[in-house]
Amino acid sequence: MSLSFLSNSWLIAIFVLAAMVIWFAGIKLTVALDTMSKHFKFGEAMGGMIFLAIVTNLPEIAITGIAAYSHHMEIAISNILGGIAIQTVVIVVIDVFGVGKKSPLSFKASSIGLILEGVILIFILGLVILGKQFSPNFVLLGASPVEWMIPLVWIIGIILIYRNPTVEHVSVVKMKQLKEFKKSQTIEEKKITKKKATKAMLVFVICALLTLVAGLFLEVTSEEIAGRFGISSVIFGATILALVTSLPEISTGIESAKLEDYQMAVSDILGGNAFLPVLLLLGSLISGSSIIHLVGSVDIYLTALSILLTGTYMIGLIIKSQKQLGYIGYDSLAVLVLYIFGIAGLFYVH
Repeated sequence: MSLSFLSNSWLIAIFVLAAMVIWFAGIKLTVALDTMSKHFKFGEAMGGMIFLAIVTNLPEIAITGIAAYSHHMEIAISNILGGIAIQTVVIVVIDVFGVGKKSPLSFKASSIGLILEGVILIFILGLVILGKQFSPNFVLLGASPVEWMIPLVWIIGIILIYRNPTVEHVSVVKMKQLKEFKKSQTIEEKKITKKKATKAMLVFVICALLTLVAGLFLEVTSEEIAGRFGISSVIFGATILALVTSLPEISTGIESAKLEDYQMAVSDILGGNAFLPVLLLLGSLISGSSIIHLVGSVDIYLTALSILLTGTYMIGLIIKSQKQLGYIGYDSLAVLVLYIFGIAGLFYVH
């Protein structure tokens, strides 16, 4: 689908409209998934890692599919790897606007499941860097062996998290309040009828389809806008497009935090980030050849930055500090500073 016949104004308007659809659909997705999670009892972290992680990445799935089909993978690869870095920064946004001046998000959400998600994500990002080093001729069934290993590690991660229930950080003083909260939550879950759960599933499916369609228009308009304004497709994919395709994570994350589903808010980000490199295999299978060798120096740089950002939050989840600077936790502040310096460093990457 080509939109080259449209004027710049129309292209930008479609780009912005697609972004708005993704934002509002993301909010509805979170509410629907919260209802489904309570009715079917599949847990917040699992809900974030599998359902929200995949659905909120539908724009990236659409972008990767179209780019692979048209054999223009540069912008898609940069969107995938650049998206991981910028989506990690989304946790900062959730920490400030979703939680506020109570205690850091990492304190409220800390659990074994989330720490496992972070470790799995770092493993996957390490595989991306390793995979780039192999020859393009090192192919197995239409893709690099590393591209096959990435989804395998992601699946193993899901199994590990499923078998290791999350353990929330709660002080002894708050044990009584926790029991009261769980009692009220049980009553609330009983109120969720089968009809309400079915309605939530329908909303979930419709919003997922809207997110996918909006992602298609984002890819087509992005290619055209980057070309017309002389912007490098790699830089555009890693920054502007990555930010726009992160809108579902921002909207769902803030909404999850407001619903006090703190684990789901963080799991959506970490689980989504772990899922994104799986799309490299999708791109390879659609294009008919391995694409991991197309990962450039900017992409490797952003992958390394993502490892640093994820590692910082892993420290926050393990330490579980209640200290804040205003409305932001110290781990979020460190992530924000690292990301700003990291993006500034893009101008010096060759």
